[in-house]
Amino acid sequence: MRFVVRSLLQLVLVLFAVTFVAFGALNYLGDPLFNILGPIALEESGPEYAEVRAEARAQFHLDDPFPVRYGRWVGDMLTGDFGRSYSNQVTVRSILADKLPVTVVLMVYAQVIAIAVSVPWALWTASRAYRFGDKASTVVSFTMLGIPVFALTVLLFWLFAIRWQIFPTRYEDETIGQRLTSLFLPAVALATPLIATYQRLLRTDLISTLQEDFISVARAKGLPKWYILFRHALRPSLFSLLTVFGIQVASLIGGSLVVERQFQIPGIGFEVVEAIFRDDFPVVLAVVVVVSVAFVAVNVLVDLIYTFLDPRVDFNG
Repeated sequence: MRFVVRSLLQLVLVLFAVTFVAFGALNYLGDPLFNILGPIALEESGPEYAEVRAEARAQFHLDDPFPVRYGRWVGDMLTGDFGRSYSNQVTVRSILADKLPVTVVLMVYAQVIAIAVSVPWALWTASRAYRFGDKASTVVSFTMLGIPVFALTVLLFWLFAIRWQIFPTRYEDETIGQRLTSLFLPAVALATPLIATYQRLLRTDLISTLQEDFISVARAKGLPKWYILFRHALRPSLFSLLTVFGIQVASLIGGSLVVERQFQIPGIGFEVVEAIFRDDFPVVLAVVVVVSVAFVAVNVLVDLIYTFLDPRVDFNG
């Protein structure tokens, strides 16, 4: 119970800090009235537009003090009302409902690829620690970490979509197969640094676990090496990987800004980039809230998984 209360308190504090800073920055770095009305908001547009400007200020409460506007926005947000986009007056909630599922699928796709590749790779290298294969894989993993996501995105797009035409150049979603095919290259681009990170962490923890006494007992029983790795060594070695897994949610959102724009994927990453260019504050703020909630929720879930991996972990203590 205390763990649940603590998690909810953490969520509230994170949301308050992030939204307060984001709301303040977006309101003070730009002019909301200009973003709503365009050139009409300028005094040079003529006195005939004064009434239009006054109505807009009243409608969006732009003359209220900052704490009042922030409190009103938070109150509306808690009821699911994120306002309307400044650029086209479409409700932000409808934008999120349309764009967010695409990005969620992309992020899950990337994580599945990362886990599916990194875990067997780490098991293989840990079983051959400090030999030639392990040293060679170290070079490969550091190379993968050193390639920026935007550069890898361009390279994959040019090779597999344009030059060899194996994958489509634009997002297609008529069937599930088309969606998975269209998202494969972007998912690989996002997964590549994750694969290297997960592999390095898990390899290190596995090497440490394989030196424990209970592993020596398992070996003395004559158990096969693969069985020892999967049954006895893998589970207690997953803590570092799980911790980083939760933290990577934020980096995946950042990476999606690049890959979605390159591959023309109509996800939340593409939408928030367009919203930033348009100074569309409600859309940007809504994305900030969604990312913050997702980050905290995933990390709470990771904490719960800790108790499954090791029953000795007690978050209520």
